[in-house]
Formats: sequence, C-alpha cells, structure tokens
Amino acid sequence: MFSNKYIFIYSSVMVVVVAIALAIAAIQLKPFQENNKRVEKMQNILNSVNIESTVKNAEELYKKYITETYVVNNKGEKIENVKAFDLDLYYELKKKPEDRQLPVYIAKQDNGDTAFVLALRGKGLWGPIWGYMAFKTDMNTVIGSMFDHKGETPGLGAEIDGKAFQSQFQNKTIFDKEGKFTSIQTVKGGAKDGDMHGVDAISGGTITSKGLEKMLFDCLTDYQGFLTKNKKQ
Repeated sequence: MFSNKYIFIYSSVMVVVVAIALAIAAIQLKPFQENNKRVEKMQNILNSVNIESTVKNAEELYKKYITETYVVNNKGEKIENVKAFDLDLYYELKKKPEDRQLPVYIAKQDNGDTAFVLALRGKGLWGPIWGYMAFKTDMNTVIGSMFDHKGETPGLGAEIDGKAFQSQFQNKTIFDKEGKFTSIQTVKGGAKDGDMHGVDAISGGTITSKGLEKMLFDCLTDYQGFLTKNKKQ
C-alpha cells in the first residue's frame, strides 16, 4: 500500500512530465499550424475570385494570380512598409477607423481582367465570421466572395461558407445609380428579382445573415475611401 506522500509526489511528477511533453509538442507543431493558416488564407483569397485551389497548389496559384498587394487607410491612401498578408483584421477593427490598416489584394484573372480583393470580419450568432470580396475595376460590381465562420449552427448559419449562398453575391453592386454607398443586404424571405443590392438570407439563419450584412456594411465603409478614389467607369 503506497503512502499518501508517495502518491502525492508521484502525481506531481506525472503532472510536470505531461505538461513538459505537451509544451514540447505545441512548440514543435506551431510552425506547421502557422503554415496551415497561411495556406488557408491564400485559398480564401483565391476563392473570392472564383479560383479553386488545394492545400498542395494554393501557394503556386496565389503567386500566379495575386500580382500585387498593399495596405491603405480609410481615406484610400497607401501605407508604406506594411505587408497586407500579415495584417489581422481582428486587431485592426479594434482601432479607431482613421487608424485602421486595410489590406488590398490585386488579382489578374485568366481573361485578363483585374480584381481587387478586400478583407472582411464581423460577428455571427456564436462567434466571429470573416471573408473576402472581390470587385471589378469599377470598384462597385462584385466578382466573387468567400465567407467562413468559427462556430455557426450546422445547416443554418453555417451555410454562409457554402457556394450556394456565396454565389448570390456575384454581379451585385454596392453603390446605387447615383453613386451612394448601399452595401449588400441579406433579405429574409428572399431578395426581389433584379435587386442589385440584395441576396436571399439563409433560411433559419437570420442572426448570422444579419451579422454578415453588418460585416459587409462596416468593413466596406472602411474601404469606401479606397473604392471611390480608384473606381473606373
């Protein structure tokens, strides 16, 4: 029969050993985890311009199609010596609007057209949602979009990461005919035919849909200076 002292010492040693093993494993795995995040980010950016990629070819395709990146402020002015890919919108959105650094990715499509990809981040029902939206050179017409989430309800709000939902945004516009910023709304019950600023909300996912709508409005408002400054008719 072991004494209480022996059991206590043995348990303490085992806790320390396990903690050290976990710490070593975490340190060794961190580079792989960081690389996976980097590759996933490349895939997400490519998805916004309707380019499918895999873990194996994402970096190659990113280098092929993403021809330029830079950072702007909310006036549309370029900020030097900051890498767009390294920016985390989670931290930028905690700053005052005038202090935010906003990434811009420029893609050259196979048909020769240029796409401008902007980053998005907001809140869904259960946690953060994020994505990218690509625009034509008129800085108004959507080429494509990509949305993802951390923990929205499967079969409901989680549908924002599906092609059926995301494809609705293609060819929508964020400015009206008078040039007023409108963003894009998610319409409960379905957007009307010909509505250039509305898409069908997710059935049963109203809160997530409205969270995505707010994300678009807030983040594109930050980019509005860039959009109006660089749009081509």
